[in-house]
Amino acid sequence: MAILTSLFTGISGLNANGASLSVIGNNIANVNTVGFKASRASFADVLSQSLTGSGGQIGRGVFMSDVSTLFSQGSLETTSSGLDFGLDGEGFFIMNDAAGTALYSRAGQFSINKDGYIVNPEGLFLQCYQADSSGTVTDAIGNIDVSSSTAPPNMTSTVQLTANLDSGVVPMAAGFDINDVGNSYHFSTSMTVYDSLGNGHLVTSYFTKVYEDTAGGTGNYWQWNAVADGIAGTDVMARGYLQFDSSGALAAENIADMDINPVTGLGLGGVMSDFDFSGGGLQDQSITFDFGTGTADGGSGLDGATQFGSPSSTLFLSQNGYAAGSLKGLSVNQDGIVSGLFTNGQTRTIGQAVVGVFTNPEGMTKMGKNLFAESFDSGQPVIGRPNSGGRGRVLSNTLELSNVDIAEEFIKLITTQRAFQANSRIITTTDSMLEELVNLKR
Repeated sequence: MAILTSLFTGISGLNANGASLSVIGNNIANVNTVGFKASRASFADVLSQSLTGSGGQIGRGVFMSDVSTLFSQGSLETTSSGLDFGLDGEGFFIMNDAAGTALYSRAGQFSINKDGYIVNPEGLFLQCYQADSSGTVTDAIGNIDVSSSTAPPNMTSTVQLTANLDSGVVPMAAGFDINDVGNSYHFSTSMTVYDSLGNGHLVTSYFTKVYEDTAGGTGNYWQWNAVADGIAGTDVMARGYLQFDSSGALAAENIADMDINPVTGLGLGGVMSDFDFSGGGLQDQSITFDFGTGTADGGSGLDGATQFGSPSSTLFLSQNGYAAGSLKGLSVNQDGIVSGLFTNGQTRTIGQAVVGVFTNPEGMTKMGKNLFAESFDSGQPVIGRPNSGGRGRVLSNTLELSNVDIAEEFIKLITTQRAFQANSRIITTTDSMLEELVNLKR
């Protein structure tokens, strides 16, 4: 009797909507799970193979045909950790377990484990393009080890000094005397420079006016001497001359460009740059002192040292050396380049995150713990660099939140509940009709 099939139709509705309720419940339970992607239940009808007298087919109910994953973009949350990576766009972070098996995730919560590797909360290793010792990213992919990351020292090779030297001082024709420092200079300034081992050394530059053209010409000469602690004690390690014109601009800092040769014309010591620092570093270290571009070299003579009628003062001082440094922090840019921040103020690239995209991400296999695995339906990933080839950009101090829409899930919850109730009414109504049929025989 056809009426009996309505019982099984109602039961199929109860089963299908009960399973749908499980999907909705799982979505709501993971509303605060980082990187979680909501699921959606799809239904399909069941048809009877028998035909009615009119040639039509009678439906036999419903079943859950598929549970698909929705990979829409989740909201992005700002965090305080530089190792929180959020993917804005398509793709997945790639992580390997201890056996080298690749797994994929949108959850970018990373940290550094006890061995110095970047890992997720489950201990899986983030896969990155490796960088060589100079910070150049290569095509080799592997785990990122930051435990041995150091920034080697860089010895000073250039010093840039901008200062005004008072034009009103009285020249000292004898020049600077290392044995009588206090009485042989007009102005001094100090800075730290570094040897080949990264040891810092305090170098003081003494400026002595040695000649003044009282006829208003361009022969106003200053001698400078760089003094540091050498192997045999304090010594002059670099010396040179500056020529200023009558307007106070730097005319020349190379003797070949000067009106006279101050070495022979004034009887002073020659130009030199020969730093022999103590501490075991490279000897005969040459340091170039840059005082600006003089008019003899096509410059304005006003971008470095000047000689105006105001007190001598240092305006700018820099050098290109630094000590060795150890890693103190990590950062990542939108291209996924992971950079190390070192204690000596330097920054060096240590890797670049790898991002994989799938032709059919819905076909990936869920592995739990915010992880997915490649499957036959998903196809193989196309891996590459973030922010290229359709892959999303990486945002530091950012996490992608769950894409579950609570309002939408509650609406589904209501409609599923009503559908479940309606199917239960089919069963009770069918039961009542069967009871009437039984009661025909009294």
